Amino acid sequence: MLNVGMVGVGCISGIYLKNIYGVFKNDIRLVAVCDLIKERAEKAQKDYGVPKVYDTMEELFADPEIDIVLNLTRPYQHYEVSKAALLAGKHVYSEKPLGADLEEGKELVALAEEKGLVIGGAPDTFMGAGIQTSRRLIDSGVIGKVIGGRCAMAGHGMESWHPDPDFYYQRGGGPLFDMGPYYITALINLIGGVKSVYGYGRISYPTRLITAEPHKGEIIKVNTPTHIESFLTFDSGVVVSLLTSFDIYSSRQTNIEIYGTKGTLYVPDPNTFGGKVVFFNGETQQSEEYPLEFDYSENSRALGLADMARAIETGSVSRTTSKQTFHVLEIMASIMKSGETGMPVTLTSHFEREAPMDSKK
Repeated sequence: MLNVGMVGVGCISGIYLKNIYGVFKNDIRLVAVCDLIKERAEKAQKDYGVPKVYDTMEELFADPEIDIVLNLTRPYQHYEVSKAALLAGKHVYSEKPLGADLEEGKELVALAEEKGLVIGGAPDTFMGAGIQTSRRLIDSGVIGKVIGGRCAMAGHGMESWHPDPDFYYQRGGGPLFDMGPYYITALINLIGGVKSVYGYGRISYPTRLITAEPHKGEIIKVNTPTHIESFLTFDSGVVVSLLTSFDIYSSRQTNIEIYGTKGTLYVPDPNTFGGKVVFFNGETQQSEEYPLEFDYSENSRALGLADMARAIETGSVSRTTSKQTFHVLEIMASIMKSGETGMPVTLTSHFEREAPMDSKK
């Protein structure tokens, strides 16, 4: 069993702590935590019995007991923390995205390869019962040949509920880099790799008013596009449209729709592990909800971390390595580049899906 050190004990850390000490207690062991606000780390130690609390990430990286660093810092900090961990000889599992831009991702992947280390990361929701059941329906031909798709993540930002929403509107944030990884990771596991993209982005609201405590009344300056439309062309030739927006008050668009020659598959929210899988049969003109055929239908964050740890121990292939996270990062960075240039962008990375999860016994 590999030992994990957690850097960053913010909002997302709660579900990781719960699952590491619950669902995945026989797969990984959390031995240390660290946060710039030490009280957060001390609370995790108190609530879950974490053995060690470190004042700095450098102290945590120097701990010879730690095998994997779990990077739960803010998006624009992922590169700095992951790089330092790799230089210290640690494997890394990072929250999404891999980096705030493509160059950061390239450097991290090259460094990991040079050091003989594994760097992987979120999201791992595609490993859950909802996406895996959807993948089985596609792979088995239930929906026929895939001919297209449409996705939408539409909301009006985080400032009305998040305690510290500023980073969502800065470099490495925005709806594409924040929520896009869930949708894109699901899509490439359903359909396969992407070969080119075309995108458009804008900042609809130059400033945002925070209405949630403790920063209620403060103004955020928006420094990244918050409404992004894009088209993804897959290796198969299939084109899927993707909308990610923090500027929309209300939308009835389904999360992910995959169009096949035999009907339409409604894929559940890729930010969850379960959800309803519904297929509209074009021949019968009827919709049918399919039972989830895989485990992990509840919030199972840390599933990808556990999968990576097992792969490192056994010498097998993890489903959440940089092969996937870098392809997702390049897709997002290319969408942004296309929005700036007005031209389509061809990707340099290539992605092949790993084996699906094992179905329920």
